[in-house]
Amino acid sequence: MKRGKLFILSGPAGAGKGTLREKLSEEIPGIEYSVSCTTREIRPGEKDGHEYHFVSKGDFEARITRGEFLEWAEVHGNYYGTRCSDVEGALSEGRDILLEIDVQGYLQIKSRLPEAIGIFITAPSLDDLEIRLEERGTETRDQLDVRLRNAAMEMRHAREYNHVVINDDLQRASNELVALVKKCRNK
Repeated sequence: MKRGKLFILSGPAGAGKGTLREKLSEEIPGIEYSVSCTTREIRPGEKDGHEYHFVSKGDFEARITRGEFLEWAEVHGNYYGTRCSDVEGALSEGRDILLEIDVQGYLQIKSRLPEAIGIFITAPSLDDLEIRLEERGTETRDQLDVRLRNAAMEMRHAREYNHVVINDDLQRASNELVALVKKCRNK
């Protein structure tokens, strides 16, 4: 059986990764989104098992010790990670998987699975990211400052990805992302 393809979306907070991931899932049937685990607080409108599997810090740390994560990182003071079982089983069954993870996680996976296809999503500038994050209204000013510092660091890693999509216009960026994934799936 042909092994599935692993697609990884990364980029700074506010770049539109989640929105583009949802549009990609609507446009391309048969690509499965793997829900990551996190210790961060659930936000209004989120559901456990949909955006993330929300777990306690103790539970997450126990899973690290047992080696259950394909990748994991501490970002913005919270843990995030992708369970090995969620990805490896699907790929070996020939199913294509989509992850939305941070740069640290991408680099971990790429070292273990070099065939993974990395797509970096970004806004045109840090100023645009700041405006988007402020409009989102989900973080305090201190949290926004941390996210913006991290965004600057993350943007320096864009060249390590297979592809970069600049989300300056949602429809254009969505069309570009869909075309990229279709091209990679057909190879």
